[in-house]
Amino acid sequence: MTVAELRIKEWGNSLGVIIPKELVKQHALVKGGTLRVDILQKKPIDGFGMFRGLPKFVRDHDDREEFWQ
Repeated sequence: MTVAELRIKEWGNSLGVIIPKELVKQHALVKGGTLRVDILQKKPIDGFGMFRGLPKFVRDHDDREEFWQ
């Protein structure tokens, strides 16, 4: 099994991927042959609202009091 990250391209009304030459040779792929594809889509991480319900951030300046006295 080989894992490769490929970019999706548009051809007319269809979508497709280009298989790198090295993978074609490594797996002896031929035109008209069959290929099994497992799709794992990367989802962007959305951190909005992640910390909802937690107490507000309060900056603690206690470590700086000695400089102001």
